[in-house]
Parts: sequence; structure tokens; C-alpha cells
Amino acid sequence: MQELHDAPLAPLTTFRLGGPAARLVTATTDAEVIDAVRRADDTGTPLLIIGGGSNLVIGDKGFDGTALRIATRGVELRGTTLELAAGEVWTDAVARSVEAGLAGIECLAGIPGSAGATPIQNVGAYGQEVSATVTEVIAYDRRAGETVTLTNDECAFSYRHSRFKADPERYVVLRVRFRLEDAGGLSAPVKYAEAARALGVEPGDRVPLAAARETVLKLRAGKGMVLDPEDHDTWSAGSFFTNPILTDEQFAAFHARVRERLGEGTEPPAYPAGEGRTKTSAAWLIDKSGFTKGYGTGPARISTKHTLALTNRGGATTEDLLALAREVVAGVREAFGVTLVNEPVTVGVSL
Repeated sequence: MQELHDAPLAPLTTFRLGGPAARLVTATTDAEVIDAVRRADDTGTPLLIIGGGSNLVIGDKGFDGTALRIATRGVELRGTTLELAAGEVWTDAVARSVEAGLAGIECLAGIPGSAGATPIQNVGAYGQEVSATVTEVIAYDRRAGETVTLTNDECAFSYRHSRFKADPERYVVLRVRFRLEDAGGLSAPVKYAEAARALGVEPGDRVPLAAARETVLKLRAGKGMVLDPEDHDTWSAGSFFTNPILTDEQFAAFHARVRERLGEGTEPPAYPAGEGRTKTSAAWLIDKSGFTKGYGTGPARISTKHTLALTNRGGATTEDLLALAREVVAGVREAFGVTLVNEPVTVGVSL
């Protein structure tokens, strides 16, 4: 188990932002992960878990405690059951499932980060969410001091949320098990309209797995959502804000603001999100509030490819990023009465 002191954390995040950690430990086995967590808990030391660093906004002052980088490896495929160690690179795991002819996570290709982070955030894109395929999560329960196995129901998944995100100080994910589908080399039914159009099929159709994965990768790359060290549009956390879910009353008030601001014939994006609830588009809200692609004059700006990504153009600080995020939140609230919520986890800072 590697241990460093006063260690830079910015290189471990896709934003490339944030100050150092007092102590950085890199664990390559489940036993090392548990040992590092126990030592921190036994001594009352603040603990920061880092996987792929694609969903972290770390303050410029850094982290005065132990940062634990989970670098465990392990892939086991038994029939249609896929088990991944928490430190496995998610994009590689998706590629392997496609190569094995198994459907269920092919539209989650290109999402940066580690496998262990996927159930925490209930990662989703292009009509798929991991909650549809996760069967069990093996985690270390810091409160009980033991390793536990949680079923899909016990994970309490919802939109970009889970039991792990609701109680972030309790569980450290060690392994994730998925049940995929053998559909004879075909994908799961394509649910997302944009992906269906790009594939030249109707929503609900199946396509060859490789075609689904490659199409999603191209769509994501066009929005700066596939990591590329040379492309500052990918120096981000992907989508910085979640899509707002509004009650019927809230949506009616929002709809009125849209008509008032943009004209009677304007209809905002609206998707069913459960009884009495409607989801709308954060990217649409940002754009229609005047924050277009490339917005900003400093080292932190909106992506030139997608309004939902805030980016580090090089030389930015976390405070630069947060100033931009706060400006966007305030502008959307003023324009449409909707408050955006950040998707990345903030460490030592807040909006």
C-alpha cells in the first residue's frame, strides 16, 4: 500500500483542480482498502475516497486528512453475471461486456470513472442506468465495522442517487455485481431518441452491441464527454448539474415563466418522472438563460461543445470554477425559477 504526504490531488481528478491531501494512500486490494478505512476511523482522521476522480470538485486548500485512492483490479464473468472490483476502469468494463456479447451497459460507454462509483451515483446515460443491471454491491460498512452485501433493492436507487450517496460516510464500495443479458449479440432495446436517430432505428429496437457502443462514444465525444488530455472541453466532470425533477405545481410555474420569457409557443423539454413529477433539461435551462457554449472569459468556462459541462481551460482554480457555477445557478433561477443542483461531489467547498 503506497503512502504519500502533502500529495497533489488535482492530477487524480478530471477537472485537474484542487489542493493537496495531508496523506494519500493507494490501495490495490480489498484488504488494503478496509485497513486504510479502519485506520482513519480509529484515529478520527477525515477520509476522502477517490476512484477515477471524474465526479470530484476539491477545494484549492486541499484535504486535511487521508485521501484513499482505490486502485483495486478484478473482472469476473460467469455466464451473464459480471463482477467488477471497485477500482476497475468503467469504460474498459463496458468494452469487455460488449466483446462478451452481453447487453445492458453498452450505452454507458465512455463515461469516465471507476466501477465502484457507478452504484453510488446510479450512473446513467442514453436511456440506461446501472440500477437496471446491478444485482449486488459488496461494501465495507464503517458503522458496523464489517463487509456487507446489499441487494439492488437495498441500494435504494433513484435518479442519480442511491443509499450510498444518501449516507456518504457509511459505506465504501469494494465490488459490484451486474446481471447482463445475452440477446444473441444485440443490444438492450434502444430507449434514447438521440441514440436511436444516430443508429437509424426506432426507439425500442435492438442493434448490434458494437454499433450501440460505438454510436454512444461518438455522440459523447461530440459533446466533449469522452476524456482527451488535449481537449480542454473534457477537463470537466461531464454533466455539472442534474436534470431538475419538478412537481406538477413547480412545473406549471416553470412553464409559465418559459412562455413569459420565450413566447407563448415555446414548450420546454418535459419527461415523465413518476406520478406528479416531471423532469426537464438542465442543458436547455442553461442555454435559454443566456449561458451558451463557450460562455465565460476566464480560465473556467462552459464547454464549447455542451452547455451542461463546466471546464478548466488550463490554469483555473477551484474558486474560478465555483464562481462560474454560482453565476449559472443564479442566472437560471432568475430566468426560470428553477434551482440547479450540482452533480459532482464537492470537497471542502460548496456552491
